[in-house]
Amino acid sequence: MTRGLLISFEGPDGAGKTSVLNALVPRLADLCSDGLTVTREPGGVAISEKIRELILDVEHTAMDDKTELLLYIAARRQHLVEKVLPAIGKGELVLMDRFIDSSVAYQGYGRGLGVDGVRWLNNFTTDGLVPDLTLYFDVPSELGLARIEQNSDREVNRLDLERLDMHQRVRAGYQAIAKQEKRIVTIDASQPLPEVIEETYLHIKELLER
Repeated sequence: MTRGLLISFEGPDGAGKTSVLNALVPRLADLCSDGLTVTREPGGVAISEKIRELILDVEHTAMDDKTELLLYIAARRQHLVEKVLPAIGKGELVLMDRFIDSSVAYQGYGRGLGVDGVRWLNNFTTDGLVPDLTLYFDVPSELGLARIEQNSDREVNRLDLERLDMHQRVRAGYQAIAKQEKRIVTIDASQPLPEVIEETYLHIKELLER
């Protein structure tokens, strides 16, 4: 049986990655004869969704930074075992809205917990699994936060309420990761949404054709 492919969508808050992913699902489903799984972190399965509620609840402002990281890690493990790995094993294309790079960017860089420690936890949790392709949607922090304010339909969570400097550290972290990892493709998410969608589609189509 052919192993499936894993593609992660990454970016700071307000980058529009979820909108891009949702827009591409119908087109990509037509290309995936072995099946398509679309999921998200934190969440994706019942236990991980409950952990998501704990992490992102706007009332949980007292949450310690390391507690936050470990909750993300716990949600990731359950999600992988229950949903992601079985789908990859069946030969499906798996699209994930956030994965391991989010922890490095948000907790390693943004919270200042240390990149090496977060990467070790990621590796321990995933047994070394990394995406075949990561699409990083880059947007200035000010623009991303402005988009959040203007989008009344978007879920507002605890991380959205962080100060601008936290979001800027996260973006700088993502940019550093993108320079280090060959699997990461950077997309200018400040472009009009249709252009971002089309550029993203072409990168995924290229991977599938290979």
